[in-house]
Amino acid sequence: MRDAYHEELDLLTDKLVEMTRLVRSAISRATTALLDADLALAESVISRDEEVNATFADIESSIFELMARQQPVAVDLRMVITALRMGTDLERMGDLAVHVAKVARLRHPDSAIPAETRSTIVEMGQIAENLVTKAGSCVASRDVDSALELEQDDDAMDRLHRRLFRNILAKDWQHGVEPAIDITLIGRYYERYADHAVRVAGDVVYLVTGSRPS
Repeated sequence: MRDAYHEELDLLTDKLVEMTRLVRSAISRATTALLDADLALAESVISRDEEVNATFADIESSIFELMARQQPVAVDLRMVITALRMGTDLERMGDLAVHVAKVARLRHPDSAIPAETRSTIVEMGQIAENLVTKAGSCVASRDVDSALELEQDDDAMDRLHRRLFRNILAKDWQHGVEPAIDITLIGRYYERYADHAVRVAGDVVYLVTGSRPS
């Protein structure tokens, strides 16, 4: 009976790792759709968000059932609590990828990204993918040291976010208000995506040590 119980806990971890794969794919495809003004790709990001939501709903259902049947305590209780928190953050990351894709769809057939901001968006997309990949690895391995490293990657995302604002506020900005609003929103979506990835890693630290990183 206990073996089956711990298999269910392990299955929660597997589902969380699968969510990291789904939201990594979503932000990768959303970035490409944004940069290439690819409407079909943007639509696929938006439609496939249901897969992320369904996985999270499955995690929630499993957690509530475990709580009711097994009444977990100590480390097991931390596991189900952090699994719910991680799932919530990952579901939100999927939503943020959708927001990026919707900007691409809104501006199609034009690109929402002016030439002078393209390199920054490319870097933000790469960092977002790297963060969620690392977060997924941390969830699978429960590696505290790797989880703590995500803060440094998030600092890089914050620097790029500030760079976008400098571009928009520069005297030679020639694209008007609408592109400035698009860039502001897009930058915020990537910055928040990174924040949620760091929170997932922080939950790994809490799961293993019982305390949250400062």
